[in-house]
Amino acid sequence: MSNLGLVLGALLVVLIWYLWKGLNYLTWRPYVITEAFRKQGVRGPAYRFWSGSLGEIRSISKAAMEQILDVKSHDISTRVQPFYRKWTSEYGEPFLFWFGPEPRICVCHPELIKQVLANKFRFYPKIDPPPNVTSLLGKGLILVEGTEWVRHRRVVGPAFHMEKLKILTKTTAECAKAMLEGWEAEYQQKEIDVSAQFQELAVDLISQATFGSSFTEGKEVFLAQQELQKIVVASNLSINIPGTKYIPSRSNLYKWKLEKRVRSKLVSIIQARVDSKERCGYGNDLLGLMLEACHKPEGQILSMDAIVDECKTFFFAGQETTAQFLTWTVFLLSTNQNWQEKLREEVLRECGMQSPDADMLRKLKLVTMVLLETLRLYGPIDVLRRKAGKDMTLGKINIPKDTEIVMPIMLTHRNKEIWGPDADEFNPLRFEHGVTKAATHPTALLAFAVGPRACIGRNFAMLEAKTVITMILQRFSFSLSSEYKHAPRRSISVQPQYGLPIVLKPLRAGIRIG
Repeated sequence: MSNLGLVLGALLVVLIWYLWKGLNYLTWRPYVITEAFRKQGVRGPAYRFWSGSLGEIRSISKAAMEQILDVKSHDISTRVQPFYRKWTSEYGEPFLFWFGPEPRICVCHPELIKQVLANKFRFYPKIDPPPNVTSLLGKGLILVEGTEWVRHRRVVGPAFHMEKLKILTKTTAECAKAMLEGWEAEYQQKEIDVSAQFQELAVDLISQATFGSSFTEGKEVFLAQQELQKIVVASNLSINIPGTKYIPSRSNLYKWKLEKRVRSKLVSIIQARVDSKERCGYGNDLLGLMLEACHKPEGQILSMDAIVDECKTFFFAGQETTAQFLTWTVFLLSTNQNWQEKLREEVLRECGMQSPDADMLRKLKLVTMVLLETLRLYGPIDVLRRKAGKDMTLGKINIPKDTEIVMPIMLTHRNKEIWGPDADEFNPLRFEHGVTKAATHPTALLAFAVGPRACIGRNFAMLEAKTVITMILQRFSFSLSSEYKHAPRRSISVQPQYGLPIVLKPLRAGIRIG
């Protein structure tokens, strides 16, 4: 046999081996996993070659998106998470489904979720994010693991201490005041889409909070990240094929251009702040506090790339969370006028017509209760995901290593066994005695997750929302427009598909900034 024949024979053997391995991965392996879970009583939709459950997910989601909900209906899982809702009803919980050839276990009970996020969090790391998500968020605190997470947490943590956040309350009030003065000038007795307004406000807030005097440049970062967000949303239900991120396709070329623009702008902002340290310090915004933590005598803790990634995380996650949090709070107050009046009475009693400070905000118990109920019913994040770092036992179920654990917290927040028979209704009084006593399980509210990896910006988000809602209530009463269509959808976060038009009625002029 010639040398060429030997080479071709060897290549044929390698090809056959890879084909066998691929077929095993796409056919036999899913069958074995399905049977292993079936013997433990865990069922789910049937696996389909290559696509897994994606065909069903797409068809169920498409049908759900065609419905418009009643404005009094807060069970939005039928539209936002229709496949989780359907399969939980059909197969119970937990259940098994497939994202392409990859198995996923869905759990909804807060005790199982607590095991994953808190009790055994080290054994349930975050999933490896798709390349598009990394482009958007950066490998900041949200995505890093292990010792990297410890290092990032050490740098980022001080910026979110309550005493530091109180300084930002005045910044929030000033941004909100500018927005509300615009409302008074343009929208008296007119309709206004507050979801669009809150998007702009959130960009201003997070730009000021993160970059301080460089907030105009920060807004340029946001515009590029908005375009990256569209790419992420478009790829949400696509199977990630290894190597495709390196192909110079039109979409990849555009994504690389956006990534370069974001990084270049952030490096410029960060370097300018470092260069001005001797003259005026790092500053009291989030970037300044982070740089201060980095440049300790013992040496820099994070590299320039790591700081850039943290800024990307702050900027996008903070902006998106704030905008949707405010939007859904105003929606609920628009449709519950009695609660709007209760909150206004509390605000005027504790704050008068002054711009609220941190001490005033602490006294607003009813406002806090409404915000918590908003997070329960319309939290910006509707699902949490982890994977088994090794073979694990979750409850009574054996979970193989690398199996993804999906926690659709929107279903957890509507479980009547946990929240009571009014779980689908707006009832802020359930939080009258605090979060841990609002349900039958102390960690049933999962809007900011729980455990060591819980959202580090939760206090920041609550302070921002309290400040803005307080100032709106001081100046306006508002009701839902007849043009509003109740169609919550999942993009990166839970958003109103057709915006949130409301009718404003000014109450009185002038807020004195104290």
